[in-house]
Amino acid sequence: MKKLLLCCLMVAALATAASAQRIVAGAKAPDFSAKKVDGTTFTLSSLQGKYVVLDFWGSWCPWCIKGFPAMKEAYAKYKGKVEFVGIACRDSEAKWKAATAKYELPWISVLNPAGNDLVAAYEVQGFPTKIILDPKGNIVKVVLGEDPAFYQLLDAALK
Repeated sequence: MKKLLLCCLMVAALATAASAQRIVAGAKAPDFSAKKVDGTTFTLSSLQGKYVVLDFWGSWCPWCIKGFPAMKEAYAKYKGKVEFVGIACRDSEAKWKAATAKYELPWISVLNPAGNDLVAAYEVQGFPTKIILDPKGNIVKVVLGEDPAFYQLLDAALK
């Protein structure tokens, strides 16, 4: 029994380690489709050829909300050069729509679809998580938390 348990733990550890290698700088970002606030479907690959910022957030996350003013400034600064996509996680549709309206989020906003968990696909470890993608859909950088360094990284990527 101990050998079986040890074997299972080793397999789980290896699977976790292998998974953690997918969402790193230089890797291709997983494509996805999700519902936008207006009910239409958004597909990440539709932004091919542009820089993209994926922002994993939730209406229940105070640090996510605290970061919205800086995100709005960056959105205005880089409008036309980069697309921002907010991905609401662990929210009901009603709470997501209410938060998007309340905070007047001007970028593309989608709800993490049930049955297609983007938190797992993108290996999100906490909220907010911001991921910069290059025009080919490759990951440039993953930033966990509300870190002012994210905006410096965005500046450097877009120069």
